[in-house]
Amino acid sequence: MKKLILLTLSLIVLISCKETADKQNYKGEELNVTTSIYPENMDKIFKAHGGIDAWNTMQSLVFEIEKEGQNEKTTTALKSRKSLIDAETFTIGYDGNNPWLIEKDTATYKGNPRFYYNLMFYFYAMPFIVGDDGINYENVAALEYEGKQYPGIKISYEAGVGESPDDEYIVYYDAETNKMSWLAYTVTYFTKEKSPKFSLIRYSDWLTAEGLLLPKTMKWYEYKDGIIGDVRSERNFVNVSVSKDEPNTKLFEKPEDAKMIE
Repeated sequence: MKKLILLTLSLIVLISCKETADKQNYKGEELNVTTSIYPENMDKIFKAHGGIDAWNTMQSLVFEIEKEGQNEKTTTALKSRKSLIDAETFTIGYDGNNPWLIEKDTATYKGNPRFYYNLMFYFYAMPFIVGDDGINYENVAALEYEGKQYPGIKISYEAGVGESPDDEYIVYYDAETNKMSWLAYTVTYFTKEKSPKFSLIRYSDWLTAEGLLLPKTMKWYEYKDGIIGDVRSERNFVNVSVSKDEPNTKLFEKPEDAKMIE
């Protein structure tokens, strides 16, 4: 009986020691566990720009496009995508359901408010905007510019996602830094059909806000049949801020003197 008790005690001690040793072996060890829902190359791009998790904690984004006279200022509530664009001759808002328009000083807005209210936001929030739900990723051939190859990831949307689910994007990135370098995109808003024609933006200058790498300059290039031509337009961004604080929702509500865009 004494031998049985001693044997039992010995087993308990051995098991206890093993558990203690296991805990010590794993203490401080970084386990190689991948939890990203994104393809590896897309995940690397997000990380190079500050991380998609950090982006997802933000509630508001504000940026201004430099203009002669008054800058064009865009404020976006990142979770609801409500927005306000205030420019010298117009104000466009989006209340979560419909855009609205105010034309200032008898000026006539010549664009399409429903098309424009989130257009620059989508370009500016790259690459984080392609971390939204309902997106498909596909590796495509690299883009070549001045002897350098930029690997590409094609982004397409599932049916019913956004205003233009047939839009397609290709994010081209620097294979050394993993930073986004180019964006090719199609416009299907007006035709409601997929388009073979891609436009091209270069992202070469960046600024940092709350640890996130965001565009400082965008340059649109002539682009046809995979050949990159000259710069055709440029946008410079200033007074950029991103915050975990949600913007005041009254900011996006339609004023009495605004025209609702159905």
